[in-house]
Amino acid sequence: MKKQLVHIKGTKEGLVLRLDDQCAYAELVEELERKVSEGGIDGKVDVQLHLGNRYLSNEQQTELIEIVHRPGNMHVSKVLSDVISIQESTNQRLINQCETYVGIVRSGQILKAAGDVIVIGDVNPNGKIEAGGNIFILGNLRGIVHAGINGNNDAIIVASHFKPTHVLIADKTEIMSNEKPYIIEHAEQLFAYINRDGIISYERLQEVRNIRPLLSAFKGGS
Repeated sequence: MKKQLVHIKGTKEGLVLRLDDQCAYAELVEELERKVSEGGIDGKVDVQLHLGNRYLSNEQQTELIEIVHRPGNMHVSKVLSDVISIQESTNQRLINQCETYVGIVRSGQILKAAGDVIVIGDVNPNGKIEAGGNIFILGNLRGIVHAGINGNNDAIIVASHFKPTHVLIADKTEIMSNEKPYIIEHAEQLFAYINRDGIISYERLQEVRNIRPLLSAFKGGS
């Protein structure tokens, strides 16, 4: 009996197509073309392609998506794979790394980090920090901070004394003013984050564990 290379499962969100990751790519293409042309689907349906442990080039992914789209009643909403390229792995490692800067970020100075950054010192007015991940300032924050600069909405900004002029997280921007009495009254040990409504919000540092429970990556201990 010939092994089935494309498994189709219906979900509330649409269809999931699990593609065999051990067979030759040409065999996979042949069976996918046959499966999607069988019909039996009413209306338009979203499809998720699960590649498993198979890594495909952008051209191969495009080919599979075009095959699914060809009948006209299916639309690929996601392509999921359990493997990534070396370049993607390198980029992820840079994002996840943490750098430490000791000193004052002075006016006109821009401090950049690919991932998280810890600043042991003050950030003066017109001093700026840009980070791909989180920003932790053990000192006075009085300048400009931009966390999650590449679109990380889960990034946070923490400061021992929180009085920035501008707060930016991912694509969200907020200019500080006297209209934010909570920040003025609770400037000590404060952090900024994007809430569920997509708005920059501020809480006492004690709440970070509840709001960002996955922030800690520490392993070990007793």
